[in-house]
Parts: sequence; structure tokens; C-alpha cells
Amino acid sequence: MPSSNLTSRLTVSATLPRYRLKASEAVKVGFLAPLSGDVQAWGEPGYNGCQIWAEWIKEAGGILVSGRHHKIEIVPFDCGYDPELALTGARELVHDHDVKLLMMLGGDTFPPVQEFVTRNKVLTSTLLPSDLSPDTPYLIAPCEVHPIYNVTGVDWLAETRPELKTAALCAQRDSLGLPSAATYRAAFEAAGIDLVKEIFFPVQSFDAAAIVSAMLADQPHILCWDTSYEPFVHALTEAAFAQGYSGQIMSCTGDDYQRLIARTSASFMEGFLFQFPDFDDPALNAHKVNFGRPNAFYEEFTRRFPGTWSAVSWEYVSVLELWKSAVEAANTVEPVSVLAAMKAGGRGAHAFGEAHWWGRDLFGIDNALVGDWPVVAIRDGKARIQDFRSIPNWLERHGDLLKHHMRGLGQLWDQRVVPRMPADEEVPGHQFLRGQRAG
Repeated sequence: MPSSNLTSRLTVSATLPRYRLKASEAVKVGFLAPLSGDVQAWGEPGYNGCQIWAEWIKEAGGILVSGRHHKIEIVPFDCGYDPELALTGARELVHDHDVKLLMMLGGDTFPPVQEFVTRNKVLTSTLLPSDLSPDTPYLIAPCEVHPIYNVTGVDWLAETRPELKTAALCAQRDSLGLPSAATYRAAFEAAGIDLVKEIFFPVQSFDAAAIVSAMLADQPHILCWDTSYEPFVHALTEAAFAQGYSGQIMSCTGDDYQRLIARTSASFMEGFLFQFPDFDDPALNAHKVNFGRPNAFYEEFTRRFPGTWSAVSWEYVSVLELWKSAVEAANTVEPVSVLAAMKAGGRGAHAFGEAHWWGRDLFGIDNALVGDWPVVAIRDGKARIQDFRSIPNWLERHGDLLKHHMRGLGQLWDQRVVPRMPADEEVPGHQFLRGQRAG
């Protein structure tokens, strides 16, 4: 967004009526995400992390609005990743609880909510920038730029292990898997790695052994699990181990990797590459990191919720930190003013460093905060950051390639809600695998 437009919006926002909060009144934030069901691992840990953060803010005196401090209350609604239930939840959180920020996982649950949050000017966050479009002016992706950050892992791997020349990929056929597959396509092509097999599987029908067997048929140097849900990542990894694979594995996420080490072996999991660090990582103590007390947060989380740390444990919290700073800068909880303050100057304090608002070419609107992202690998049984890589630098070199592959899988903003996959016979070397759910 041009800076002149931002200035205008900030000027206008200063004349808007302010929400008048009583001294003891809490500022409410809605948490609309799956707290049960197959996608629970990408909702519940995030809610638990938000609870810790809200307690810390209360202990520090609360959020400052118009000279008064207020506690922050996180109000959850379990949508179970059900689109219709998500709309019910949005209405309840906004109308009954008067939330000032609505946090969502996004994906399949956002389209039914879109018209409601836009009409009511509800500041809403998503972990999936593929939800963004010119028709979502109040939707932001200020933390996770899924799946764009996956390019950093491929880029790092190509540089550090140039002998790896071929890859096989599998992806669930949904609003998380498809844009991620397009991103990996672009990343592998940019890195000179040949994608020799690509398999799409329906979420309702999954046979890990059959998928891995088909992927191994071409003897790839790399197996890539795309952005598969945690149960799928675990089943695929264990199937690869059972079938004697000993090469490189990469995945968007590696949640509960300790369980995978226990069910396979430490040597098998050595070098497993993904995108999300444990927050006890010393690298997160770097001055550029904008997440408050990451090591202490990780310690508190793992103490209170043992065995549940995941990629989302910290992500919703990072959204809250950015939102809190914008509220205090705007001196109001009014969503339009907070959004203008958040985007002032076109830059923002992303969890992993300074970043800029981006996305117009891919999503039709600059509402995704993009900067550096960590590349994580398992070393001696522990996830450790190997490097921070710049997503903007990669996009400057290969943005057109990414746009090409996003369009090929129907994932650009001007392509409709239900993505069109090329027919299997139109894509030589790629398969749409139908199997039975693994027992």
C-alpha cells in the first residue's frame, strides 16, 4: 500500500469515534480455530500459548488504551475445522463477546466467514495468506506466510547439499496442501532439483505405505511431505522408515518429532528438515527477533502442556504481540485504526525480524507480513535453527516462477474458492492416489 494512502487512513482514523473502555473492562480477542478433530494440533496448542501470553500481559499491567490499563481475555470457539461452524463461531464471538480481533487458522474455514467479517469490519488474522484477496481488506496474515516460507528450506538444502538432485512430493488435496505443493514446485525448480513424482491424496482416504511406495519408485534423493497434517506426517515418516528409506526427508512441519524419533530411530531422523523451531533455540535470542522471551515461553508452555508443542504454539501469540503494539500506537481498539497503525510505513515487527507488508502480486492485496524465516533441522535428536533466510530476496529472484505454479494449481486470488486441479493425465509423472485410511 502506498505510504500516502496509509497516511490518509491514519489521519482519517484519528477522527473516528473511539471505543470507550471502562477502567476494569477487558479487551476481548476471539480465537476461532479447531480445538478438536483431525486438525486439533493446529488449533489447541495455539490457544494454550495465547492463554500464557494473556497471563503475562496481565502480570505486566495489561494493555494501555487511552491512559488506562486493561487485561486481555482470549475467548475461544471450537470450529473443528468445519466451515459452517466457523461462521456460527464468528457471529457469536463478534456479536455476543464484542471481540476486537478475530484470530483464525484459515483455509477451508475462512470462505464462509469472509462476507461477515468484511461487512462488519472485523480485524481478522489468518495463518494462511492464500486466504487473502482484494475482497478481504480486514484480513491479515501477520505471522505465518504459509506456504511461501517453504522456499527457504529448499533453497538452503540446495546450497548445503548440492548432490541432492531429485525429489518426490505428496500433498493432501485441500486448501493447505495445494498452495504448498505449488510453492515446493517453484522452489525445487528454482534450485535445479527435478521433481520426479507428485502425488495428491484426499484427506478422507489415506494409505501412507502405498503413497511412500509410489514415491520411492523413482529412487528420489528427497522425500517431501508438503504441508501434511501431523498424523499424516507421522504415518508417512514411519512408512518411509519401514520401507528402508535412508535419504533426505523434508516437511513443512515436524510437530512432535520426538515421538517420530522414538518410533523410528535417531539416525533415521537426523537431518529431517522443516520450518518451525522449538523456542528454546539459542538462535532466537538474537537481537532482531521480535518475540518476547522465547526461551521462557517455551519452558512455560512445555511445563504446562507437556508433549503438545507444535508449529502453532507461538504463532497466534506473535499475532497478538503485533496487534497489542498497534493498539497502543493507535491508542484505541477500533479495528480500522488498529489496522492502519499496524501497516504504517509498510513495515512491521515480524517474530523473526523486521518485515514488510506484501502480497499484491499473489493475493491481490499487501496484507501479508513477509521477512526472514528459519530453516530447521533435527540434529542429535533436537530441532535446531540452521539459518534464517530472506523470503523477499527469494521472491525478487523467483516471484514469477512461484506465480506460475500457483496459477497452475488454481491458487491465485483471481481463481475461485474451489481450486481446479489439472486432470491426472494432463500432468505426466504425477498421480492422484486413492487409498484406504491407514489403520
